[in-house]
Amino acid sequence: MASRHPPRFVVRTLADTVREGRKRALLLGLWAASLVVVGLFVWMLTSHGPAAVTSRTGARALGEENEDLRQQVANLQRADQVAGIAAKELKRNLAERDEEISGLRTDLAFYSRLVGGNGQRDGLKVQGARTEPVKGSPNAWNVVITLTQNARRGEVLKGNLSVAVEGIQGSKVTTLEGPALGQPAAAQGPAFAFKYFQQIQGSFTLPAGFKPTRLRVVASPDGDEPVTRTIPWEDATRSDEVNDVQQ
Repeated sequence: MASRHPPRFVVRTLADTVREGRKRALLLGLWAASLVVVGLFVWMLTSHGPAAVTSRTGARALGEENEDLRQQVANLQRADQVAGIAAKELKRNLAERDEEISGLRTDLAFYSRLVGGNGQRDGLKVQGARTEPVKGSPNAWNVVITLTQNARRGEVLKGNLSVAVEGIQGSKVTTLEGPALGQPAAAQGPAFAFKYFQQIQGSFTLPAGFKPTRLRVVASPDGDEPVTRTIPWEDATRSDEVNDVQQ
C-alpha cells in the first residue's frame, strides 16, 4: 500500500490567524518589557553603586570619629579626676605647712621673750594655761599652767599658784575657787620654783550644771606682787596652745 504524503496546503480560518497574531504580539511585548527591566537594573547598578559605597565609607568614618571623641572625653574625665585628687592633696599639704609655721612662730615668740629678745627685763608672767577633761570623770578637769620670766634676770623665782573658774551657776554669775573646785580649804596652791620657765600641772572639779566662762590664774612670788591672768574658757580648752604666747 503506497504511503501518504502530508498535505502541502493547510487551510486555516480567519479566527486562527487573528489568534496567532495576538500571541506573537504578546511575546514581542514581554520581550521588550524584559529588555526595559534589564536596562533599568543595569542603570541602577551603574549610577547608584558608587553612591552606596561612598555612603558606607562615610558611615564608617563617622563611626571611627565618634569612637575617637568618646576616647578623648574619657581621657579628659580621668585627667580631671587626677587633677582633683592632686588639688586636695596640695590643700592638705598647705594646711599642714600652715600649722607647722604657726607652731614655729609660737615657739619663736616664746623663746624670744624667754631670752629677752625684746631688750626688756620682764618679770614673772603667766604665759598660758590649758585645760582638758579627765576621761571617765564627769566635771573633772586637768590644767597645765606655764610660767616664764626673762632670762636676763638670772634669779630663781619661788611662790604659789591659785586657780579660779568664773562662770554661770543657774542664773547667777559665780566664781569658784578652793573648796568649790574640790581642793582642800587650808592648803596653798601648787608651788613653783624656776629660773627661766616652768609648767605646773593640777586638777579641779566643777559642780554639775556649772557653765565656765573664764579661767583665772594668780601667781604669787615670794616677796613680790602677785601676777594675775584671766583666760577665756574657750581659749583654755583649745589644743593648739595659742594661749601659751603672751600677745
